[in-house]
Amino acid sequence: MRITRLLTPEDRVESLYANVPFEVQGCESLEVLLEYDRSRAVIDLGCTGPDGWRGWSGGAKKRFVISRTAASTGYCPGVLEAGLWNVVLGLHHVPAEGVRVELTINTPATGGVDAEPSAPAPASTVPASRRRSLPAEAGMTWFAGDCHAHTLHSDGSLSIRQLAAGAARNGLDFLAVTDHNTVSHHPHLLGVGGEYGIALLPGQEVTTVRGHANAYGRINWVDFRRHPDAWLDQAEDEGGFLSINHPVATDCSWQWQLSRKPTHAEIMHETWLPNRRDTSIWAWLSAWGEPVIPLGGGDFHRPEDGHPTGLPTTWVQAEGAGEEELLGGLKSGPTALSMGIDAPLLLRVDGELLAVDAEGTLLIDFEGRRQLIRGPRVTIKDRGAGPYRLETADRQILALT
Repeated sequence: MRITRLLTPEDRVESLYANVPFEVQGCESLEVLLEYDRSRAVIDLGCTGPDGWRGWSGGAKKRFVISRTAASTGYCPGVLEAGLWNVVLGLHHVPAEGVRVELTINTPATGGVDAEPSAPAPASTVPASRRRSLPAEAGMTWFAGDCHAHTLHSDGSLSIRQLAAGAARNGLDFLAVTDHNTVSHHPHLLGVGGEYGIALLPGQEVTTVRGHANAYGRINWVDFRRHPDAWLDQAEDEGGFLSINHPVATDCSWQWQLSRKPTHAEIMHETWLPNRRDTSIWAWLSAWGEPVIPLGGGDFHRPEDGHPTGLPTTWVQAEGAGEEELLGGLKSGPTALSMGIDAPLLLRVDGELLAVDAEGTLLIDFEGRRQLIRGPRVTIKDRGAGPYRLETADRQILALT
């Protein structure tokens, strides 16, 4: 079946998502191919079935397959229920003159699911929690990780195994896998994490043109087409939590108005790395007006982008290195952010601040007061004026809590 549509700015005014319906009756697989002039437009791709959402690949794919036992990354395998399905087209960028799209829908599919690329064998690496001796509250350990990363299940270039291998090699204890608008990666995380000796935490980046948020935990798919108030309610009702992503990040900055505010926000993000003197996130925090548990996200997509997983690093106290303990620690806080697992750190322990490996840096509180750190481990009274940050003499931000 071939379907051709001219998408125009008027369509985008009506809705950012266009449904293209098709019937499925008694087949074991389906295949969708999308063609359009990618030099002029950006059209995202997804799919729903009669029983609900089946997957999303955004602008990263022009073909997907779903069958009973397998599916393209970003999509969920399972029974192809009979009835009305929809290809969902996201109208991310539509030129003034419009763009013609052509969909080819094959039932059954004419080809299979793309093979997963090979990944390196697990290597023996000492994780950050054992590399550094950090004081923690009784029965707790500080674990280091990255709260934002992508795979082939959305617009990343690596498989889950390839991503896990690199993150473990970098010394991370955990990595949140947060593919865009899908949970197709969730069933694979526990097994792959066990292979590579790293906790792969389930997340999903709820992605819209007005801002992104990470929903963490073993929760169901979050419908990005709804208002973020619904994202927050669902995440909390299902035992997870929601974090505003990169609130000040060029065209991906947060623009939504909320009835109530999430407890978490991605305060350090890879877009901030080129200019570590940038204080726009502190301006955002002032305007936000409520306490935030800070998270750090490298937003890893592909090796050629030039920054590894774990830059920046999120540190969290937990009783153990399992998924449930780590998610519980991230949910309740406190957390600490640094520019790598061996970089200077600012921790909260037993009601005090502790600057670790930060001699010569400046401690700055949210009211602008400064204190020079003299020594490899310095304890500072917590005045309740956080968040606090460590800076170099030339104002580069190194760490915060």
